[in-house]
Order: sequence, then C-alpha cells, then structure tokens
Amino acid sequence: MKILVVRFSSIGDIVLTTPVLRAIKTQRPEVEIHYLTRKTYASLLENNPHIHHLHTFDQSISEILPMLKKERYDLIVDLHKNLRTFGLKLKLRRPSSSFEKENVKKWILVNFKKDLLPKVHVVDRYFSAVKGLKVISDNKPGELFLSPEQTVDTNDRFDVLPKKYTAVAIGAQFGTKRLPEDLVAQIIQQSSNPILIVGGQEDRERGYRICELCPDRKVINTCGELSIMQSASIVAQSSSLLTGDTGMMHIAACFDVPIVSVWGNTVPALGMYPYYPNHSEKYSIHEVLDLRCRPCSKIGFQECPKAHFNCMNLQNSAAIADDLENRSRQTN
Repeated sequence: MKILVVRFSSIGDIVLTTPVLRAIKTQRPEVEIHYLTRKTYASLLENNPHIHHLHTFDQSISEILPMLKKERYDLIVDLHKNLRTFGLKLKLRRPSSSFEKENVKKWILVNFKKDLLPKVHVVDRYFSAVKGLKVISDNKPGELFLSPEQTVDTNDRFDVLPKKYTAVAIGAQFGTKRLPEDLVAQIIQQSSNPILIVGGQEDRERGYRICELCPDRKVINTCGELSIMQSASIVAQSSSLLTGDTGMMHIAACFDVPIVSVWGNTVPALGMYPYYPNHSEKYSIHEVLDLRCRPCSKIGFQECPKAHFNCMNLQNSAAIADDLENRSRQTN
C-alpha cells in the first residue's frame, strides 16, 4: 500500500505531522509513505526514516503533478486541507482522507470570543485522517532528525556547553506572535545562563538590538547565520527554550526540551500548544488573560490591530524569567 501525506507549510505544522508518520510506519509497516511539501521546508523531513519518498515543489504543484499522477496512490492523507489540496485531490483522482480543521469554531472564537473548540490538540485531530488505516496515536511527541552536518558544536562555535545555555526564539511569521525586544531583554537580564538567540535572516537586526539591551549578559545572536535545522540543533542542546507561539516551540518538544512559551494574539485553545502528550509539566504558557481583544486572529497579524499590543506589552517579565530560570536549573 502506498500513501501520500500532504502538508505544505509551515515549520510547526509540518513538525506536528511527524507523530502520524511514526504511528503509520510502526503500526502498518507495509505502508509506503510519500510526503508532499514546499521545497522551503524539505529539510524538516529529508532525514525522517518513516518517509519513503519526499516530494517538493517551489511555486506550484503543477511542477510535479505528472510525477504524482504516475504513483497511483492508494490513499491521499490531507493534513493541510485547503483549496490547494482540494484541487490536488481532484487532479489525482485517488481516494483521500482528511481531518476536521474546526474553522467555523475558530472563527467564532476569534470574532465572538466564545470557545466552542474541542479540548483536543491538532495532532490528535490529524490522527482522524488515518483512522481508516486503523492507525492510532502512540502518545509520543513529534520527531525531528538531525544529520551530523546539521548539528552545531556549540562549544566550538559559540563557546557554550550543551545544556548550559538557554535558547531564545525571536522569529515568527507574524509580528503579533513575536516577543518584543524589550520584553526579551528584561527576561534575559534576570537569567543566569548564557543566551543563544535563534531566528532567520529577517530577525538578525532585532537580535543585535536585544544584545545591546543586555550589555552585562552573555548573549549571542545566531539569527541569519544558521539553517532551520542548525537552529533546531541549537534548541535541541539547550537547557530550556523561551519562545512565542512559533515553529521552534514545536521543535523543542521533539527533543524533550523544557519550554517557556509566551503567547500574544493567539491562544492555546486553538490547539497548537506544545505537543507533550501526558507530560504537560514539560512546558508552561504565559498569556495576558481576560484581554477582550484576544485572540484577534487564528494565525496573526504583522501589527496589532488595536495598536497597543497589550497581549505582549502587559506580560509579566519577572514571572517569565523566574519560570525560565527554574526550568534551566532543573535541566542543568
């Protein structure tokens, strides 16, 4: 049996599909798993031993559609479920399954602040797409497989030992998910650990500004220097991670790293909190409760629609710093 798992983006969402891949391969070893995603995110999956073949495209699915048609899949497992995957399934004309995205209930939560969503993580909703295969969750976190080339020697490159530093993820696709620079600096200044900041090229200047705000602390800005997987390696070797609602949060869970997450415009009720099945003590969530405008979106905006950004600006930096320090100390 040959199946095609589909998830185009983004970092966190793709990482959260990996428990499904593992469960399929473990419980149905005869199944040949193919995976379709954007080329940008291929590195997240290229070392995954459960995937037989990884298909990628750059701009359009039409780039590889003829090849996909030749595969004659027995089942398409759609873990993205949008208009583009709907069109793909029409063109491939193969049996398919998907999951409930709960978009109506998300819309109600965002627009009327009424939470009708099931208290179920999105990963467990993903598993509904493979119930026809008689595959169930194994209640284990996601997986990310680093090659030796993707593993950074933190001692050699940054003069910090593994598990003796704190990682801070400052990047996010949307501005309302990013931790403000002054908030990050306030937290860092209360930390006893060296700090490695991770993020993309677009976060590089923000990283340097945070370093400038913490002149008395050892803060190293790696933003723009490392690939996604090298940044994942930094997170994997850290004693704890400070992050917003981002892909690095989900990567940290793959490596059993304690997570201190700070939530802005989004809320955990949307089902995308750290996936630590049966081990909620591994992470903490900091949010400004009873803020009437929150959540303002299920994904985010580049700027606060109300122009005050209170979901981040009213965060308790002392409480976050204390939490981060305790988690780092436990690891050390």
